[in-house]
Amino acid sequence: MDNNPLKQYFRQPAIYVSLPSQGEFYPEGALDLTPDNQYPVLPMTTMDEITYRTPDALFNGNAVTAVIQSCMPNIRDAWSIPACDLDTILVGIRIASYGHAMTMTTSCPGCQNTSDYELDLRSVMDRMRPPDYSAAMEVGDLELHFEPLTYRAMNESSMAQFREQKTIQVLQDQNVTDEDKVTRLGEMLKTLTAATVRALADSIRVIRAPGAQVSNKDQITEWLSNCDRAVFNRVRDHVMSVKRDSEIQPLQITCSQCQKQYEQPFTLDMSNFFAAAS
Repeated sequence: MDNNPLKQYFRQPAIYVSLPSQGEFYPEGALDLTPDNQYPVLPMTTMDEITYRTPDALFNGNAVTAVIQSCMPNIRDAWSIPACDLDTILVGIRIASYGHAMTMTTSCPGCQNTSDYELDLRSVMDRMRPPDYSAAMEVGDLELHFEPLTYRAMNESSMAQFREQKTIQVLQDQNVTDEDKVTRLGEMLKTLTAATVRALADSIRVIRAPGAQVSNKDQITEWLSNCDRAVFNRVRDHVMSVKRDSEIQPLQITCSQCQKQYEQPFTLDMSNFFAAAS
C-alpha cells in the first residue's frame, strides 16, 4: 500500500555491499545496476526467517532466492546471481540481520582442543576476491571465454549430487542384489558425468571458432561430450582454478590452549548460516 502512513517506519538498508562481479554476468532485468557498485542490504523479516527454515524450500533453492530478493531489492532475479557474488550477498544479509559477529566452533589439529571462535564477518567480506574471467583459453582454432555459474545452475548441480548420494546409500543395502547394484552404479556414473559436462558448459560464455561464435549451451555441451579427453580435462581444470581463486580464504586461528596457529576452512552452509544467529 503506497498510502500506508507507517511506510516510513519500514525496514531500511543496514549496510551496503559491493558485488565482486561489478554487476557483470547478470542477464538484462535481473539486477538494477547502481553507478558505484554499492547495493543496499535490508535486514530479514520474520517471514524471511520462516521461509529460510522451510526444508523443502531450502532444498530446492526457493528459500534462498526469496530471502535474497526480499533483502536486496536491486536483485530482481536471484536465480541469475553469478556464483562469485553469492557468498558476498549471503554474508551481507547475515550482517544486516544479526550484526557482524558470528560465533563458530573450531577444533585445534594439534591438541584437539575445541573452542568457540568469534568471527567478524566484515573481515571475511574484505577477503573475498573477485574472480578473473577475462583470460580466454585457446584450443586449436577455438577460443573459449568463461563465466561463473548462476545460482540456478549451482542449485541444480547440488540437487543432482544429493540424489546420487541417496543412490550410494541404496547400494549399501544388503537386500539389493549385486546385479541391481551394478545397474544402478552404471546409471549413477552416467548421471554424474552428464551433470559435470553440463556444469562445464554453463561455465563457458562463448566459443569462438573460424567463421562462427557459439553461445548455445546445448551446442557447447555436445562439443564437450565429444571432444578429446585431454581438451576436456584442460577446460575442467581451468574452470576449477578460477573457482578456487574466488572462494573464501581459510581463517587463521591461534589455539587458546597450545598456541598453535592453524587454518580453519570457512564455508557457508545455507541450511544453518542464518539459523545459528536467531
